[in-house]
Amino acid sequence: QVELVESGGGPVQAGGSLRLSCASTSPSFYFDAMGWFRQAPGKERELVAAINWKSDLIRYSDSVKARFIVTRDNAKKQTYLEMSEIEPEGAAVYYCGAGTWARLLSGTPGYWGQGTQVAVSA
Repeated sequence: QVELVESGGGPVQAGGSLRLSCASTSPSFYFDAMGWFRQAPGKERELVAAINWKSDLIRYSDSVKARFIVTRDNAKKQTYLEMSEIEPEGAAVYYCGAGTWARLLSGTPGYWGQGTQVAVSA
């Protein structure tokens, strides 16, 4: 059974930085794509960033472009989201997702983590 476990969330001041990590417990870490999603209260879950196996295909939402960086380390079975200049609108539960590239972009990855909360204070 594949499990994705996020960590690194917590409180942060607006303008600050956080690094989220997602570890896979799957014996095989081969996911075509990994991605980070977030869901704020009362809003739909949205794709924040996606990265493919070779890390040569990366996609960001317009709202985080140039401030967030997604990477993955296949040897360590982990993917990361470096968040900088965090805005108050960035307060949300951040989820790690894995699956095919098409499913990541459609918001329906085959696997989800349990989520990690990011709370932004002014």
